[in-house]
Amino acid sequence: QVQLVESGGGLVQPGGSLRLSCAASGSIFNIYFMAWYRQAPGKQRELVASISGDGSTTYTDSVKGRFTISRDNAKNTVYLQMNSLKPEDTAVYFCYRRFGSIVTWGQGTQVTVSS
Repeated sequence: QVQLVESGGGLVQPGGSLRLSCAASGSIFNIYFMAWYRQAPGKQRELVASISGDGSTTYTDSVKGRFTISRDNAKNTVYLQMNSLKPEDTAVYFCYRRFGSIVTWGQGTQVTVSS
């Protein structure tokens, strides 16, 4: 069974940076659709960024120019580099994998942006 393990969350001041990592078990990682979602208290989970097997990416408007999603297929890992962080980026961030109709979620990692 594929597992996703996130790391890299924490407390950071506004304007700071964090890099989230999501390590996936299993094989053929390079063809998976991977994404990062986030969920703030009292809000619905939202898609932050995605990266497909061919490397094409998408971003939600609020993070464009600040966040970068990338993947290292040799390490079965997807990253989310977050720069110029704002208090409104505070949320639990979840790694997401889709292969056909099979969806897997990570356990989530807390990101708190506060002075």
